[in-house]
Amino acid sequence: MTEKLLQFIWQFRYFSLHDLVLESGENISIIFPGHPNNNQGPDFLYAKIKIEETMWIGNIELHLQTSQWKKHEHDDDKNYNNVILHVVWENDWSKPERNIPTLVLQHRVSKLLLEKYREWMESPSFIPCKKNIQQVNDMTWTAWKQRLLVERLQRKSLIVQEYLKQNNDHWEETLWWLIAGNFGIKVNVSAFEAVARSIPVQILAKHKNNMHQLEAMLLGQAGLLENNFIDEYPMTLKKEYLFLKGKYHLPVVYQNVHFLRMRPGNFPTIRFSQLAALIHESTHLFSRIKEAKSINEVKKLLSVKPSDYWNDHYVFDERSVLRKKSLGRQTVENIIINTIIPVLYTYGWLHTDEVYQSKAIEWLEGIAPEENAEVEKWRRIKLGPKNSFDSQALYELKTNYCDKKRCLECAIGNALLKKTNVEREF
Repeated sequence: MTEKLLQFIWQFRYFSLHDLVLESGENISIIFPGHPNNNQGPDFLYAKIKIEETMWIGNIELHLQTSQWKKHEHDDDKNYNNVILHVVWENDWSKPERNIPTLVLQHRVSKLLLEKYREWMESPSFIPCKKNIQQVNDMTWTAWKQRLLVERLQRKSLIVQEYLKQNNDHWEETLWWLIAGNFGIKVNVSAFEAVARSIPVQILAKHKNNMHQLEAMLLGQAGLLENNFIDEYPMTLKKEYLFLKGKYHLPVVYQNVHFLRMRPGNFPTIRFSQLAALIHESTHLFSRIKEAKSINEVKKLLSVKPSDYWNDHYVFDERSVLRKKSLGRQTVENIIINTIIPVLYTYGWLHTDEVYQSKAIEWLEGIAPEENAEVEKWRRIKLGPKNSFDSQALYELKTNYCDKKRCLECAIGNALLKKTNVEREF
């Protein structure tokens, strides 16, 4: 038993309510268990109970043992003056403190419920409730996925808001920083973002019609134009970069990009050239995304390809097999899911405009689910996502609930424990 589980049992009244008796021998009825209190003071507020014929309204404090009241020094804390009931798992104290009524739950909770919870806490499975999860109905799943998705978008929006604070609420700049980081994939996120922060969008806009200059600035700021090259193309880029660096007093970027253990198609050279192509092909990208009527319009905006030099190169001065390096479908959809949609949702949230929030969620429903090992594990237990709305919700469930064993705060865990409680054996 844990105190959190005891609070859960009390809140949802997952204990036998038949013939409830206090340690004093008086009869008690639970009219309302109270509102959970997440701040300092008793665990539940504004509860309503009836002891014999007297109605009481006040606060409830829970402990695993009665003696913890004194150990926690509640007698000297005025926040506990209005406690009308002390709920405990076991009574190890013969003399009640302050004559507060004490209710013991140890023999009133389903053994099946306790065993189920213990099993989850000790489970090494992909998710704690893997054996039982198929018992949850579709209605519960649908409502919970909607809640999970909103939680995920709101959490991501905190990052967007932090970036907005850093650049004076400049939405185009914020999107530029985030998209650049996305182009860097996991290994180079911070380096790509650092490069983006070193070149304001106003400067990029001045050179948007010149692909080579855009490429020169990005690759140069990333430290990729420092060698003595053989090919004419990188030599030209280097010359352009040195001129533009001096003209705009571009700051030094101290984060290095990495090539090690990476697929050639994800090399920083290719990614920066693709990023330059995106700037080259679009003006006021965030404004265009806001105005887009469908997800296909956004996909088209992102379907860019780097300069021709990269058709047969992955790095400078080393020729490779001819292959166009356009952004693939999965990459485009990853940028939409993890960058564009959180920014669009945040814009709608901060401006109290449900049109943009709804559009962000609608676009997720129109994108196929991500393909990775975690999604495959959900498929194995027959809960594979139908679209990115589902997969993003399941990521949130796995990361912030299952991995942290927050089963008591999860709608799926609640549904399964409630089902166990209905079948209880005392």
